[in-house]
Amino acid sequence: MSWAVEEWKEGLSPRVLQKIHELESQVDKLKKERQQRQFQLESLEAALQKQKQKVENEKNEAATLKRENQSLMEFCDSLEKAKQKISHELQVKESQVNIQSGQLNSSKKDIERLEQELKR
Repeated sequence: MSWAVEEWKEGLSPRVLQKIHELESQVDKLKKERQQRQFQLESLEAALQKQKQKVENEKNEAATLKRENQSLMEFCDSLEKAKQKISHELQVKESQVNIQSGQLNSSKKDIERLEQELKR
């Protein structure tokens, strides 16, 4: 079949045939270049999609970390409030212990005084 494709060139001058050959070579070169560029384009598009997916994943992870951070901050606040409440309760109980300790010492002194009076 290639002989039919070449048949139209019969009878052309060598100079015209040379020019046709140069043009055909240039067409082949341009086709190869186009294929290479198409491959580069497809590769770049794939890389772009990969980067877009990576960015999307990073955004999702950042949002998750932000929510987790907020949750931890709220938990820390609740722990701080609980600590303050327990600290206050401890102070109240220490105060009660001091009062009762004072009452105990007073009672001991009363008992000692009463025992002294009984001995007399």
